Amino acid sequence: MKCIVNRRSQFSSSHRYWLDELSEHENLRLFGKCARAPGHGHNYVLNVSLESELDPYGMVLNLTEAKDIIRREVVEPLDFSYLNETWQAFQATLPTTENVARVIWQRLLPHLPLINIQLFETPDLWADYQGNGMEAYLTTSAHFSAAHRLALPDLSDEANTEIYGKCSRPNGHGHNYRVEVTVKGEVDPRTGMLVDLGAMQGAIAQHVIEPLDHTFLNKDVPYFQSVVPTAENIVIHLCQLLRQPIDELGASLHKVKLIESPNNSAEVLAEELEEAAL
Repeated sequence: MKCIVNRRSQFSSSHRYWLDELSEHENLRLFGKCARAPGHGHNYVLNVSLESELDPYGMVLNLTEAKDIIRREVVEPLDFSYLNETWQAFQATLPTTENVARVIWQRLLPHLPLINIQLFETPDLWADYQGNGMEAYLTTSAHFSAAHRLALPDLSDEANTEIYGKCSRPNGHGHNYRVEVTVKGEVDPRTGMLVDLGAMQGAIAQHVIEPLDHTFLNKDVPYFQSVVPTAENIVIHLCQLLRQPIDELGASLHKVKLIESPNNSAEVLAEELEEAAL
């Protein structure tokens, strides 16, 4: 039988988003603060996922060997480096998070049975790459605070308590919500971007954070006046809100995840939600 194992590594690097063929004004418009000289840095976290049949020793592969390969092929060349000048690939295509993940896949594929490369640039921004040409996934997160009450209006307080427990108390309760939005698209062969990150974050702020932050969902958001604002229903609504704005940016909405608390979260795949609507 097949099994998946994951190996985590870290490296610290700097980079700059800058295209010599563009003017300073054009670079600043396209890349914002990321175009500033001489660059900026990150503490990157790399998760390498490996899949294979179990060997006679009950392992996908020897993790000590995998660790050595990842260190030799990725960590040692990139740690404390200026990415733009480290590998030739980053001179042709800028070292964005999604492109670095893609190039790391290429470096490791001859040595390891890869299934996914996940690269965190910050805790709120990461990319996944699975070997599909220039296609990659980019995820960014945002936060909002809101209150809600879980109760069906046509049921008694006793009946609602039986269904929703403490969450049905009349005055509601609140959460610091974290929303993670994943988009899918083709990495541009020159800029390294699959989507304008600033525009994506702006769309999330406009369509999710601003309308929902510091609200009582049941009373302040028209959608939830007729829909119980469970985490599941909230994340479905967020997916509906974001699909068209993300499409307009030239990417495809892949997944939305809503973290209600450290113990509770819900997520939905945009493709499946669209199919269900049809």
